[in-house]
Amino acid sequence: MVIKILLMILGLFALYQVIIRIFRKLFHFPAPAFMGQFLDSDFRRKLQPADKVIERSGIKRGMRVLEVGCGSGAFTTFAARVVGEEGKVYAVDIEPKMLKQLETKLNRPENQNIKNIKSIQSNAYKLPFENDFFDLAFMITVLQEIPDRHRALQEIKRVLRPSGVLAVTEFLPDPDYPLKSTTIEAVKRTGFALDEVIGNFWNYTVRFIKPSAIA
Repeated sequence: MVIKILLMILGLFALYQVIIRIFRKLFHFPAPAFMGQFLDSDFRRKLQPADKVIERSGIKRGMRVLEVGCGSGAFTTFAARVVGEEGKVYAVDIEPKMLKQLETKLNRPENQNIKNIKSIQSNAYKLPFENDFFDLAFMITVLQEIPDRHRALQEIKRVLRPSGVLAVTEFLPDPDYPLKSTTIEAVKRTGFALDEVIGNFWNYTVRFIKPSAIA
């Protein structure tokens, strides 16, 4: 009986993945604002612990960090606490309603001591920053939502300093989940060098480095 129930759950999950992936292939759009509460929930962080993702991404104290596709801020405050007062997190999202949810979150009593987050509405194709501005950029279940990924990665490369880090995290329940090899191929195609692959099939982070000299 237990085996039958498990097989049924696996079958429903597989069916969901097939249907949602077909839909996402036909229609590309960022996560809608009504998903903000789920994306920034304790349940999501139990499946994808924020401290582990931040550590895997290579975020450290004093860094100037770019988060592309911050959404409602599920990982933003964790990154801000790690970089500390000496660092700063620039949280970018295309959806103004998502950024409003982030601002609401920052106004909660437990987050009012965080003063090093700057939220910015922008798409990934034209980031409002100077060349070589960031030490590190990170994206969590975001890259595959961007229709022109090559263009977005080129722009992220522009704003990263030489030897700066790009960390891409993916998580299988996400309908846009790609295999590690897909992520690595897409990012390396834009001139990044592979640094490290961390995690497992279901939940992984791949770090890349912007070469010191770009041809």
